Amino acid sequence: MRHGGGPLVYSRPVSDLPFVLAAPLAEQLGRVLDTEGKLARALEALGPVADRDVALLDAQGSRVAAELEDLGARVVHAPLEQPFRLPFGDASMDVVVSLWSGFRGVNTEELAEADRVLRPGGRLLVVHDYGRDDVSRLRGEAPEYGPWSRREGPFLRGGFKIRVVHCWWTFATVDKARTFLDEAFGSAGAEIGAELKRPRLSWNVAVYHRARGGEAGSEAVGEAGSEAGGEAGD
Repeated sequence: MRHGGGPLVYSRPVSDLPFVLAAPLAEQLGRVLDTEGKLARALEALGPVADRDVALLDAQGSRVAAELEDLGARVVHAPLEQPFRLPFGDASMDVVVSLWSGFRGVNTEELAEADRVLRPGGRLLVVHDYGRDDVSRLRGEAPEYGPWSRREGPFLRGGFKIRVVHCWWTFATVDKARTFLDEAFGSAGAEIGAELKRPRLSWNVAVYHRARGGEAGSEAVGEAGSEAGGEAGD
């Protein structure tokens, strides 16, 4: 949230949810996010994760963890600690996955810690919202909706590439969607709910991906896999 006219400061998201919500609402949100499983499949495509050792940060019991396991990943969980430290040995993981709460920007010490536990050829996959969608209107201005995904931003300048996954929040009915949005997000949710013609909201998710030790270039990779400079999905 923006505090006055100062810098953008955000509450820490909860495990594999992009928003901080009270428990009943968080459970409802978890049930409607990406019911098609597109995010887990994107992580598999960028890892891959099947038949590999995958460290998942701060997402114990999440649906994404279960979906990765269904894809054949050997998932092990790690708490998100400050200073950032992973409880794994050197070169012990094939993939490190962070969902929303970790890597809020690019910190060289955090990258070095991820590289420490990754095996040669291992991958770091960092998930954040991308914006340019219905969901971003609930939150308002946020660094992940602009600065983070730009060519001059911290991720693309820091050796990552980006894949944008076009997902949905899918509800059973329009009325259920409107009720949830009003209860969870107040006036902003009610405004978006009033505009709904279908029981779903567009939700674009960015997966910033980087090989162990970094990789050259700052191309953006769209969901279809085409290469483009600058921001993906524009």
